[in-house]
Parts: sequence; structure tokens; C-alpha cells
Amino acid sequence: MSALQQRLAALGPERLRGMRRGLEKESLRSQPDGKLALTPHPAALGSALTHPHITTDYSESQLELITGVHASVESCLAELGEVHQFVLRTLKAQGDEMLWVSSMPCGLPTDETIPLGRYGSSNVGRAKSVYRMGLGHRYGRRMQTISGIHYNWSLPGVDNEGYFALIRNFRRHAFLLLTLFGASPAVCSSFVEGRNHELQKLGASGTLYMPHGTSLRMGRLGYQSEAQATLAVSYNGLEGYAASLHDALTRPWPAYETVGIRNPGGDYNQLATTLLQIENEFYGTIRPKRVIFPGERPLHALRERGVEYIEVRLLDLNPFEPIGIDAMTLRFLDVFLLHCLLADSPPDTPSEIRELAQNQHLTAARGREPGLELLRRGAPVKLSDWGQEIIEQLQPIADALDELDGTDAHALAVAHARSTLRQPDLLPSARVLRAMSAHHDDSFIAFVRGQSALTHRHLLGLPWSDAQQARFEALAKRSVDDQRAIEAADTMPFEVYRQEYVSADRLGHPRVAAVGKGQALAA
Repeated sequence: MSALQQRLAALGPERLRGMRRGLEKESLRSQPDGKLALTPHPAALGSALTHPHITTDYSESQLELITGVHASVESCLAELGEVHQFVLRTLKAQGDEMLWVSSMPCGLPTDETIPLGRYGSSNVGRAKSVYRMGLGHRYGRRMQTISGIHYNWSLPGVDNEGYFALIRNFRRHAFLLLTLFGASPAVCSSFVEGRNHELQKLGASGTLYMPHGTSLRMGRLGYQSEAQATLAVSYNGLEGYAASLHDALTRPWPAYETVGIRNPGGDYNQLATTLLQIENEFYGTIRPKRVIFPGERPLHALRERGVEYIEVRLLDLNPFEPIGIDAMTLRFLDVFLLHCLLADSPPDTPSEIRELAQNQHLTAARGREPGLELLRRGAPVKLSDWGQEIIEQLQPIADALDELDGTDAHALAVAHARSTLRQPDLLPSARVLRAMSAHHDDSFIAFVRGQSALTHRHLLGLPWSDAQQARFEALAKRSVDDQRAIEAADTMPFEVYRQEYVSADRLGHPRVAAVGKGQALAA
């Protein structure tokens, strides 16, 4: 029996049954012509500040649909589907907007006219909007119209050391997920207007693409900047990770100091002039997370109470699935994450961190290219060979989960991954390009419009009861009442609130002596 299988057996069935997951799914609201909807967040959906399941992400036009915590893949997807049904019924009742089913955005207006998320007049609501204004200054608003799916996952009895071991292995093997589930090989030219890029023109429809691309969203076109490129965050433990973030949250950045906190008219440009305004600005393929108390900083929560779950952040929306993701994908993720937890996970190094960034960009842009080589500990290795090695190691984990469930669903998910990696034309990114060519004259906008309309009709055609409608209407009303209560309770001037919130004192302190700042960023 291998070391991995011994560790799997040591987990025991009860801990495996204790696995929990939840989903967060972003989607733009689009007009029927494939352009961005510029209308406010629909009032019938409730308050974006306080609704537990329906909010907005960066833009006012970008919905984020959130499930609770679930013991099964089926119940998790069922809840996400139900939230979708309510949202689409609400959109239909007020007009003809749809949910855009691709991770890469629909037709975009000029950068400054993309609407930022608005959350009311409370201090916390204003801070959320100012943060988004800051992101616009730092990265451009177009970059913030990219959508994805986040998978939150936990297992009982895993400590900080275990979760960081999982994260290190996840980052090493993330190329496999980008290849298997990437579904954004093309984009509308409006997204890259005025930006340097390596995309190729496709047809005469204003579509740009990478012929072997998998996930342009996770490549050089995605959410990144010169400032964030200076962060080489190590995941060798909570203290080093926390020290890296602490430094980025307190280190002034000259370009952002030039932007300033406020403009000459007194309006806010950003929350802070530091390299990161707040923790969420640090973008990665996976994050250690902890449920926070009201007003608490996420870094403080991690330092005080440790990692509670991890958040997988690299999943594209699958335009061929009605809610953007399916059960087979989630089952594969469960097996993959357990493998990341159980496999040997040596400490990362500065050279490996650079290697992983290069592997991610190569996979995003060229992941289906025959013979493409990545780097593994300094040596070239074919993506397809490395991916198949990982998949073969997943089999005993899939078998163990199937034994618990009395099914073969996890083994089928692993078999499907094995098959599609060997036949890249079956991967979602290849299917997107093939559908664009066969039915939409190589037009990205026309393809996603068509898929969005199909999805819209499918979800509206599913059964929906008066009781479901009443429950969601009650949630929406309660969220509005909750927002009003927050606004009524505010007494502190916003500038005082802002200064207190971004204060270094709110970030918590190391439990043990941590390495120095320079070491923390490179360790």
C-alpha cells in the first residue's frame, strides 16, 4: 500500500463523510444584443449588501449567486439551480436581460461607463463601493467584468499545516484543472481595447482567441498588475503567508499614492494607497479562508482562529451547463482536493513559485497545444504526461468515495478526465471554438448569446412552485430591511470608519515570531 493510500485509510469513513462544499458563481447581466446591461441591481432581488444568496461582485452588472454549506454535491447544485431560477424569473418580469454564460465578458462599453457595485449609504456599503472604485483605478474596469466559479471546500480535522500542504499541491497541479475545465479560449475585442495582448483575430466578427487556449481568464489577460507581480507569496505555513499579506496591506505603493485616497472634488478614489487595499485584492488560484465576524479583517480571523476551509478560484463558467458547472466536475474536484491534501507536499521555494506562474500562463494560453511542456522542479515535462500521472493517482481516492456512496460516480469523473486529457478536442475550451465555428461564424458574442438564450429558456422551463417564489421574495424583503437597519445604526463619519478599517492594528499579530518582511515574501 502506498503512503497516499495509507493516509487515505487513516482518514476513515466518518471524516470523509464530513466533507463540506459550497459554490459562488458570478455572471454578468447582458442585453439581448450581447452588450452589458447598465441597469441597477434589480430591486426585486433584494439588497446586494445583505442577501445571503444573491449579491454583486465587482460591477453593478455582475451578479454573484451563493449557496450555503452542503454535505453532498447534489444538494449544493440543487440550491445553486434554485437561486438561478429565481434570478431569471425576476429578470424576465422586469425586461429582457439574460445571464451571460461565459467567463469572458459580453460586449463592453468604455471603461469608465462600466458601473461599479453599489451597496447603499452605510459605512460598510460605501467601503465596498470605494474598494471597487480603487480596483478600477488600479486594473481597469474591464478586467473586473470577468466571471468565474469559486468552490469552497473543507474536511473535518484538517489543521493549518494540512490546509497549507493542500494549497501547495493544488498550486503545483492547477494546470490540470485549467486544462480539463477551462472554457474561455476566445473573447470579444472590446475587452482588450487599448491593451497589449497576444491574441489572434478569428474571422470578421470582432473575436480574438488563442488556437490552443484553455482559460484566457486565468492567463495574462486576467486580474493582475505590475504591483501584484511583485508578490511572491509563500504557502509554507500560516505565519509566513500572513506576514506576506500583512506587508502588502501596509506597504505604500508609489503609483497608488499618486492616485490618492480622494480626488480634488472630495470623492473617494480608493480605500488605501498600499499595494493591496484589502485582503480580497490579492488574487490567486486558491485561498485559505475563515468565516469572519462583522467588521473583522479576514487576515485577523486567520491569525486568531486558523484556516477553516479553502476557496478554489480558477474555475471557468462552462457555457454548456445550465448553471455553469455540473456534478461530475465537483466530484472530480473533491477527489483532486483530497489528493492534494494526502500527497507529499514539500515546501515551496522562490524558484518553484516563479515556475508555477509560468506554468499557469502557458496552460491558459496554450494548454491544448500538442506536446506542450511545463516545468517541474526545473525540468521540462509534457503537460499531457504530467496530467495523466496525477489522474492515475486519483483512482484509489475515487474508489474510496464511491464505496462510501455506493456508486461509481467519482470513478466515472476520473475516467472522464483521463479520456478528455487524451482527446483534447473533447475539452470544454475546444468545444467552445468548435461551436463558434460550426454555428456562429466564429463569433464569440453570437455563440454566448445563443447559449445564454438556451440556458435562459431551459431554467425558466423547470418546475417552480408558489412556495419557492414566496420564500425567495421573503429573503429579498428581509435583506432590504437588514440593509436599512445597518444604515440607521451608523453614527461614525465615513472617513473615520475607513481609517480604522485599513489600520494595520486591525490585521492581527503573529502567534509566534515570524520571519522578516523580505523573507516572508520570498520564503
